[in-house]
Amino acid sequence: MVTTSSRVSGVRPAGTFDTVNPATGEVIASFPVHGTGDVEAALDRARQAATWWAGLGWKERRLRLLAWKSHITRYMPRLAELVHEETGKPVSDAKLEILLTIVHLDWAAKNAERILGPRRVRTGLISINQAAILEYQPLGVVAVIGPWNYPVFTPMGSIAYALAAGNAVIFKPSELTPAVGGWLVSSLNEIVPEQPVLQLITGMGETGAALSRSGVNKIAFTGSATTARKVMAAAAENLTPIVAECGGKDAMLVDSGADLDAAAEAAAWGAMSNAGQTCIGIERVYVVDGVYHTFLDKLREQVSALRPGEDRQASYGPMTMASQLDVIEGHVADALARNGQPVTGGLSSIRAPYVDPIILTDVPEESRAVTEETFGPTVTVTRVSDLAEGVRLANAGSYGLGSAVFTKSKKQAVEAARSLRTGMTAINAVLAFAGVPALPFGGVGESGFGRIHGPDGLKEFARAKGITRQRFKPMVNLTSFSRTDKDLDKVVSLVTLLHGRRYR
Repeated sequence: MVTTSSRVSGVRPAGTFDTVNPATGEVIASFPVHGTGDVEAALDRARQAATWWAGLGWKERRLRLLAWKSHITRYMPRLAELVHEETGKPVSDAKLEILLTIVHLDWAAKNAERILGPRRVRTGLISINQAAILEYQPLGVVAVIGPWNYPVFTPMGSIAYALAAGNAVIFKPSELTPAVGGWLVSSLNEIVPEQPVLQLITGMGETGAALSRSGVNKIAFTGSATTARKVMAAAAENLTPIVAECGGKDAMLVDSGADLDAAAEAAAWGAMSNAGQTCIGIERVYVVDGVYHTFLDKLREQVSALRPGEDRQASYGPMTMASQLDVIEGHVADALARNGQPVTGGLSSIRAPYVDPIILTDVPEESRAVTEETFGPTVTVTRVSDLAEGVRLANAGSYGLGSAVFTKSKKQAVEAARSLRTGMTAINAVLAFAGVPALPFGGVGESGFGRIHGPDGLKEFARAKGITRQRFKPMVNLTSFSRTDKDLDKVVSLVTLLHGRRYR
């Protein structure tokens, strides 16, 4: 349900909240605040829908999901405008987000049966008389609690894969972007009118808490680690499993010999795009000493051309959540108080609702600008002696979501990537892994646990089921009270022959 609301009159129906354009303050629409009763009713509908959806089978679900993909593709301009209105991000960035969503939806629909469908597995000599089948069955109803910074791409990383696995979904978008969530839900309802396989629940934290303790079969949450702990506590009441993506403090390493022009361009985009409101955005850069000054000059040049604003020529938009301005100001002030040096911008760059690009150097590793997620168009650049020191400092934080390595040596790049304590690493690029549907997405530590995207993402929303079928009677029946010592000795001798020798 979406109702337009007049900012002039100041009248808002009871039990509703407004979604507001963060750049202009204009009210876009009003949405209901759903309570426990609404959530329970949605869950009842979802359980019936889940049974129907699972019963369609792989082929029919695939056809419907691919039709949804086509619908989103055709109406991309309309959805991009809505994303722009609710988040403030440029329309071009909104389209990029939707393009990635389309690619992932396509992959999930086309690969679900291959990844999750029944397949025979080897039984081994002891169970040679058995045929064994492994398959992945739908969980039932999945709750997706989405974020506001990428209101299409991020929640659809769970929604698309959960639907492809055969589940029904209840979606609670952020209270800052409910209109985008409503568009996604209504668009699928046009494609699949028979049952509400995707439903919308709107509201604040209390609504999310009600959904978390409702007894859904799994929760996919994206947000802060603090909120994730609350969701987990509520979910624990019903032993509901959860996959959590909780943000990051991503680091980028720049080695000597790296393409510094490409590295600087990537760092500028990784740090400043979407006003830095990207969980896998670059917030720390560690540069090997020999190329430190050259890289810094190139990064400063890249950033100098950037400008926030609401117009179509702006590089990025406003801070979507006004309270984030206080976080950015606190981190920058702390860094400067600890003798950090502003290369570009500073405290004067923060002018609500916008923040101009900020580059800081000589920031101590214990500074909040290094240890905590800033989520703004800021980046710290730190000199290191070699790539190994960069890896050590990058791994010292509590977050572990994404990372990037720029170096000429393929061997060094892969070694560094494997050494970084993160869920994903891009080599000679930033954020590249997000555009590869076959790769899992998720973090470690304060960045959360579980995976979306790829085969792992499909399996995240399914339960493994093992089935055996006796093909013929066993020569020796070990699972019978009529078993004799002689029977067991035969099997022990065989196992000893096969497995008892020493390996060197």
